[in-house]
Amino acid sequence: MRCPFCQSSDTVVRDSRPAEEDTAVRRRRVCQTCGARFTTFERVQLRELVVVKRGGKKAQFEREKLVRSIQIALQKRPVSEEQIDQMVSGIIRRLESAVDGEVESREIGGMVMEALAALDPVGYVRYASVYRDFKDASDFARFIESQIVEIKEGDGELE
Repeated sequence: MRCPFCQSSDTVVRDSRPAEEDTAVRRRRVCQTCGARFTTFERVQLRELVVVKRGGKKAQFEREKLVRSIQIALQKRPVSEEQIDQMVSGIIRRLESAVDGEVESREIGGMVMEALAALDPVGYVRYASVYRDFKDASDFARFIESQIVEIKEGDGELE
C-alpha cells in the first residue's frame, strides 16, 4: 500500500480488525519512510458496478461519492459515520446482488431515499431536495405534504 503522505510503498500493517458488521477489514498502517500513520479498509466486491446517468452516460460506481452525498444530507445531524457506512454497505450489497453490473442512478437515489427516510427525516428531505431538483421553498412544502399524506394513507404514525 502506498503512503498517502510521501508516496512511498514501504508501509506495514500494525493492526487489523473487522469493521462495518464484518463486511470490511480495517487496517492501521505505518509508513516506514516518513512515519505517517493511516487507515485503509478492505471490502469484498462481488462485481464491478457501472452507473447509468440520466443522460445515458456511464461511469464507474464510486462508494466514496455515495458516502459524500449522504454525509452532506446528514451534516449536523445526530447520525454517526458508522451508521452512514452501514447504510452505504447495505445499499451496495443490494445493488451487487440485484443487478447484472449496470444500475441507473435513479435506482441508487431511490435506495438512498428509502434508507434515509428510515434513519433521519431531515436528512431525507435534504437529500430529496437535490435528488428531485427542488427549485424553491414551495417544492419543499409539496414534498413534505406528500410524505405526510403517504404516512396517513399507509396507517403510519406521525411523530
